[in-house]
Amino acid sequence: MSPMQGHPGPNEHETVGAYALGILDDAEATAFEAHLATCEWCAQQLDELAGMEPMLAALADLPGSGSPAIGESLSAKPSPRIVNNLVDEIAERRAQKRRRSFYMVAAAAALIVAGPFAAIATTGTDSDGGSGTNATLAANPARDLFNGIADKVKGTGSGGKVTATVALQEKAWGTETALELSGVKGPLKCSMIFVSKDGERETAASWSVPKWGYGIPDAKTEQARNPLYVSGGVSMSPSDVDHVEVMTFDGEKIAEVDV
Repeated sequence: MSPMQGHPGPNEHETVGAYALGILDDAEATAFEAHLATCEWCAQQLDELAGMEPMLAALADLPGSGSPAIGESLSAKPSPRIVNNLVDEIAERRAQKRRRSFYMVAAAAALIVAGPFAAIATTGTDSDGGSGTNATLAANPARDLFNGIADKVKGTGSGGKVTATVALQEKAWGTETALELSGVKGPLKCSMIFVSKDGERETAASWSVPKWGYGIPDAKTEQARNPLYVSGGVSMSPSDVDHVEVMTFDGEKIAEVDV
């Protein structure tokens, strides 16, 4: 019984690899091309085997081949076993390449999705002990935003020990803001809360303060001596803001800035 169309038997399968290698004689190649015109399966396999110069080079190095140059005829036809192994190896390499491409696309998509939610509180390295360096401090989007906004207001709290400076910039969607906070020690979890003239409260950002704190003049590390910079935003416009509060998650107000 002849094999079903679209599902070639072993001989036809071997012929796909041999045809791709260019080792069929004229009569065999003509016969295969006639079959190829009506066999979708073989056409797909042949497409998968396109660009086989590296594999030809590998076959040329087989013992007894006389090491012909790439593109030249081999001195003997490879056995069906070699052709089948070659086909299987190429198919696996193509599959691996497709999987790598998929993972790269997935990773890029993850970065695009995660990008807007990157950390907004930055001062330097986050390692325990606060061993910040100038190199890490140079990459500080929140600080750059703070320095780039001209409109700033300043306030204090905790008996004058904590200093908070808020930069405000009007946007079509509301207010973009950045906070410079000094003189605060942790561990704490804090929020920057905008309070409107009507009493509406809106959280612009939240962050954690490690035990060594931020903006401590006599601290042992550069990280702790540097202030904390936090960026965020609210829907209310700057003209609607009455004041800004820096609150702990426990409800303690550690600084207030009148706008």
